[in-house]
Amino acid sequence: MRIAQIAPLYESVPPRLYGGTERVVAHLSDELVRRGHEVTLFASGDSRCDAWLVPCRSKALRLDDGLAWDVPAHLDMLCEVRERMDEFDILHFHTECWHLPLFADVADRTVTTLHGRLDVGDIEALFRRFPDYPVVSISDSQRRPLPFLRWAGTVYHGYPLNQYRFSPEASGGYLAFLGRISPEKGVDRAIDIARRAGLPLRIAAKVDGADRDYFSNHIAPLLDTPGVEFIGEIGEAEKSDFLGGAIGLLVPVTWPEPFGLVMIEAMACGTPVIAFPNGSVPEIIEHGVNGLLVQDNDAAVIAVGLLESIDRARVRQSFEQRFTVEAMVDGYEAIYRRILAEAEPDVEPLMAPVAIAAGAERAA
Repeated sequence: MRIAQIAPLYESVPPRLYGGTERVVAHLSDELVRRGHEVTLFASGDSRCDAWLVPCRSKALRLDDGLAWDVPAHLDMLCEVRERMDEFDILHFHTECWHLPLFADVADRTVTTLHGRLDVGDIEALFRRFPDYPVVSISDSQRRPLPFLRWAGTVYHGYPLNQYRFSPEASGGYLAFLGRISPEKGVDRAIDIARRAGLPLRIAAKVDGADRDYFSNHIAPLLDTPGVEFIGEIGEAEKSDFLGGAIGLLVPVTWPEPFGLVMIEAMACGTPVIAFPNGSVPEIIEHGVNGLLVQDNDAAVIAVGLLESIDRARVRQSFEQRFTVEAMVDGYEAIYRRILAEAEPDVEPLMAPVAIAAGAERAA
C-alpha cells in the first residue's frame, strides 16, 4: 500500500525527548516500511525514520527558539498533504482534529488515530459535523465520551522488542515517576506515596509551558522532600537505566488516561507499575501480573510493599505478548485494508512506488 503518515509538528518523529504521539508514528512508519509498504511521512524536517520524509517546517515547534505558531504550521502541512493526496492509497492522520474540514470529501480513504482525551466539550461539536471519518482509539476507554464516532477499531501502542533493555533486578532501589508535570499526572501524589513508603523517588519529567505555574507553585516546594530527586526531561537512551533500575513505576493519574506509554515502557524493562485505575490503565495493567491497581495513596503505599512479589520476567513477558510494534502494525494494516475495501470494493490497494516530490527525502 501507498501510505501517508501525517504527524503533529510539535515534536520531531521520533522526538528527541518527551513526546508520545510522534514516537508511535516513528515506530509505525518504520515497521510499515519493513513490511514492504511505501510510506511517506509529513512531519518536521528534523525527523529521522525509514519513511520518505516531506519536511513541513525545518524543526519541531517545541524546539524552535524563534517565533513559531502552531496554527499556520499545521495548516500549511495539511495543504501540502491535500495537494499530494492522490499519490496515496490511504491517509493516516495523527493530528487530532486539524484536518477534518480539509479532507471530508475523501474521508472514506483516511484513518484518524485519536491520541488525546475526548471528554472536552468542543471536540464533540466538531466531530458531529464530520461523521464519515473512520477513527481509531488507542484504548477502549478512550471512546466513552464519543460513542457515536465511526470507530474503525482500537489499536494499542507498541514498541520494538529491542527498544528497552530488560532488567531482571531493580538495582537502583528507588521508585520512579516518568512523564510530564501536570495536575492529572499526579507527581505530587507520587511524592507522597514514596515518602510514606520510605523509599527514594526519582522524577524524570517534562514541564510544559502551560504547566510552569503549577510546577513552580505546587511541585517545586515538594522537591525538597528527603529522598526526592528531580532529574528533568530524559530521552530514549536514558530510559532503560532509569526504568530498569526502579523497584516500581508510580502512575497515580486522576484523568481518563488515553493510553499511557510510560506503563509499557516500564513493562519492557521488567519494572512493575502501581497505578490508579483511570482511563486505559485497567486495560494495560493486569493486577498482580505486571503491576498493581490501587484506588488511592493509602492503597498505593501498601502496594509498594508487594512489588517484590511480582516476577519481573513475567512483567516483560506481558509486554512481549501485547504491546509490540508488530502487534500494533498488524492492527493498522487490517484497518487500512478494511477501509479501502469498503471505499472501493473492486479495487486492490496500489503497490507502485510513491513519486517523491521536491523537498521529500528519506527521513534518516
